[in-house]
Amino acid sequence: MIALTRINGLPMMLNDDLIEQIESIPDTIVRLTNGQKLVVRETPSEVVDRVVAFRQRVNQCRPLLPVDHGR
Repeated sequence: MIALTRINGLPMMLNDDLIEQIESIPDTIVRLTNGQKLVVRETPSEVVDRVVAFRQRVNQCRPLLPVDHGR
């Protein structure tokens, strides 16, 4: 999940898997896969940067599967 700020200043956490599209007209509008639209203070680039950073953190925490040596 990524931290964003609604246009009214309230913080929120968003499941980044729900993001379908990000627009800037001039406010940033995040369209979700369920049809919902969120207006946030962050720019589209900031939203993308947060998604990338979050996914990098998640991928670093993935445990490696143990290797089966036939024992």
